Amino acid sequence: MPAKPVVLLSHQMLSPMQSALEGQGYEVVRRWDLTPEQAAQTRAVVHAGEIALEPEFLATLPALGLIACVSVGYDGVNVPAARAMGIEVTHAKGLNADDVADHALGLLIAGWRSIVVGDRAVREGGWRDGARMGPRAGLRGRKVGIMGLGAIGQAVAVRAQAFGMEIAWWGPRAKPDAPWPRADSLLALTEASDILVVACRADENNRRAVDRAIIEAVGPRGMIVNVARGSIIDEDALIAALKDGRLGRAGLDVFETEPTPAARWTDVPNVVLTPHTAGGTVDSIPRMIGQALENVRLFLAGEPVMSPVSV
Repeated sequence: MPAKPVVLLSHQMLSPMQSALEGQGYEVVRRWDLTPEQAAQTRAVVHAGEIALEPEFLATLPALGLIACVSVGYDGVNVPAARAMGIEVTHAKGLNADDVADHALGLLIAGWRSIVVGDRAVREGGWRDGARMGPRAGLRGRKVGIMGLGAIGQAVAVRAQAFGMEIAWWGPRAKPDAPWPRADSLLALTEASDILVVACRADENNRRAVDRAIIEAVGPRGMIVNVARGSIIDEDALIAALKDGRLGRAGLDVFETEPTPAARWTDVPNVVLTPHTAGGTVDSIPRMIGQALENVRLFLAGEPVMSPVSV
């Protein structure tokens, strides 16, 4: 066995963490150039939770005891399967909720008020007084339905309420202490909403839950904002609805495939896109990295971890 505990980085986006892990006294190995000998010695994996970490791969790591997700989401990890193998899973619970909620409101406002379209018109010489004076809907009094009332969903609700919008939500589990009404179903929520904000945790139970019926319930005057995971929305159905006017607008930070192909969105109208950056600020990223590092330290010291996934 090596003199230092072996910690595996699961994806190249986590490479900047290598020096910090080495500074804590670990031998750092990387999945993209992992040897069988290194696999046999790996004690912990530092992981980006949205990336698939297959049980078949975990089975090649016989000494593994911890998957420390730097992200809040952990949909790339089969948590029950990992725990059945004796592997604990942690994540950055709630650490970037405010930043993601800020971004959701940014997408909402930018899309609802056509801010990106207006910016382009000014830059391209398309300023037209007739278009400028055309009627547009404001936000006060609009009904916002939130799919998922976890830390991010609650932060979205607080922000939207401050704009004078009416809030309702839906999720599979009741929250008796929530100050906003829970709809009977996702369909009922969307039928009563002008804007649907997707802010729930992704899992197999809600894959493509925002399907054609839900999209059409939001309707040609409505908007969908997604800051959760691309898997929750039927992206083909969303694009088709935007193109033919069955859905009014959309704001997306996450996509079915990432990076999403640029050509996929070339002729899609009334949509504001950002490259999965909602939670990535200079405030939240150090907190998320710090918690992952601390979870690794605690595990290797034989102490309880800080933020185990609750399922």
